[in-house]
Amino acid sequence: MRWNRKRATNQAPYSETAGASQVPIELLDAMDSIDAEYILIDGSERVIQFSSGISTFSIIRENSLFNEQLLRLVRATRRSGQPQETTMELPRGPIGGGMHTLYVKVTSLGSAGLVAILIFDDSEMRRLDSIRRDFVANISHELKTPIGALSILSEAVLGASDDPDAITRFAGRMQVEAKRLSDLVQEIIDLSRLQDDDPLKNGKVFNMSEAIKESIEQTRMSSEAKKISITFSPMDQAQVLGDREQVVMAVHNLVENAVNYSPDSTRVAVTLKEVNGLAEVAVSDQGIGIPEKDLERIFERFYRVDAARSRETGGTGLGLSIVKHVATNHGGDVSVWSVEGAGSTFTIRFPQANTQEHQQVGGTVT
Repeated sequence: MRWNRKRATNQAPYSETAGASQVPIELLDAMDSIDAEYILIDGSERVIQFSSGISTFSIIRENSLFNEQLLRLVRATRRSGQPQETTMELPRGPIGGGMHTLYVKVTSLGSAGLVAILIFDDSEMRRLDSIRRDFVANISHELKTPIGALSILSEAVLGASDDPDAITRFAGRMQVEAKRLSDLVQEIIDLSRLQDDDPLKNGKVFNMSEAIKESIEQTRMSSEAKKISITFSPMDQAQVLGDREQVVMAVHNLVENAVNYSPDSTRVAVTLKEVNGLAEVAVSDQGIGIPEKDLERIFERFYRVDAARSRETGGTGLGLSIVKHVATNHGGDVSVWSVEGAGSTFTIRFPQANTQEHQQVGGTVT
């Protein structure tokens, strides 16, 4: 897959002036024809050109390469005159939420001292291969339950043809199971879409407060039905790079869970803070809480703490798994604090966008 790149406008034929380097247009055309992200390094190990996708790896700071392993490869290439290559892993964000698996090749570009770092990201293929191996088995098992229930209920309706009250009761149960099946299929589609997409490669910077407000609005009907108040104080300066739709979905899942598992006439609090370059969203409820033994497994696909309660609320066991996927795909993480009978707090964290860095999504560093 080809990634879109923006070319800087201040390019000129190659020359050495005032310690800076300009890259020849022909070389840039050649680099853009390669299906890889790239970094160009001059003789003083200064970054002078890079492609747009490099910003997702967070390895360039103040015009310098901020990764010791890559620096060693650059120096080994210069010493030996031979290309160097390796496979390496980089965290997707500053808190290590998920990993990029990269194939890296470093090669010299002639006597002018230029070195090119080519980075091929095959982490998506590895991740998808791993996920798909067990995903089909999980889905087939989960689909059997509502489909089996619908089959049994339809037989019961046929057998109660002379009992209108029984038919009404069974038909009501069929509607519940049909909705459960529809919700499950939709969440399977959502999860599949998350597994097929990397939000950092084609992401855009968006306002986190606005995304949270949209998530809360999507929960308005269910919260009003239970007379649950949802509080939130916006913080306009928090900006995140990624897929806004996915982030809205993740926060919505947390708020919806908080409402579903809370008693009527209670409160759900949503907060947004900036902590060490992270946008931290916490959703707190006054609900039933989660047993300590279940906390480690709460984000697994199809895992339910209380299967009976999940049936009452229409839970599919996929909502929190979707939250974890969204957080990890954005280089963030999600955690939970809970005490039985005292409620729960789910916290999802996303790296904040370096607005200046992502406005210049690729080009000459000056």
